[in-house]
Amino acid sequence: MRTTKTKLLIIGGLALLLGCVLVLRWRRDKPVAPSPAQTPGSPSFEVRVETPLFNRAPWQIPGVILGLSDRGPKLDQTTPGAKVGQVAPNHLELSADGGWDLVIETDDERRLAPGTHVAFPIELGGRPLRFDCRPADRPSGYLTTTTRAGSDEIDGSFVLELTTCKNAQSGKTAQWPAKPLTVRGNFNGLPTNGSPRSGR
Repeated sequence: MRTTKTKLLIIGGLALLLGCVLVLRWRRDKPVAPSPAQTPGSPSFEVRVETPLFNRAPWQIPGVILGLSDRGPKLDQTTPGAKVGQVAPNHLELSADGGWDLVIETDDERRLAPGTHVAFPIELGGRPLRFDCRPADRPSGYLTTTTRAGSDEIDGSFVLELTTCKNAQSGKTAQWPAKPLTVRGNFNGLPTNGSPRSGR
């Protein structure tokens, strides 16, 4: 009798685990949708930092798995202090209050360039922190852009894999996260405005 119950518990646990994996894969592959708060025809953008699932309080995990809570920090045009910096077919800058600073650069072959990084605020263990993260030396990810016909406005999307993070306050390399972070985003109707600023 006990053996039968044990088998049922194991089967149930495996089924639950499989369901969680399938939901996470679906959420990972699902494209980032434009924010519903945007005004039709106005510039918009959205950035999501996908932090490790188990790097949070246990009671928050079900909400993340079911899509009821954000996987990590989020930035869009409604974030306080949100600003669009330099924008070009091979360059994107977004920032906001609280420590947000996103820069994506690509080279002539559309590969991510060394200036690419994402700084963002996050709370870990009840402590408000800010990290500045960069891709590996051989970066994984992309930036795709399309210039609208007859205008200087650009639409696009991006995916970045960030492997090295520093504490923005101390400047020290962080032991977090244990695995690379994925950052996904898209943007619509951002006006191109010249060459990117130097010094990055």
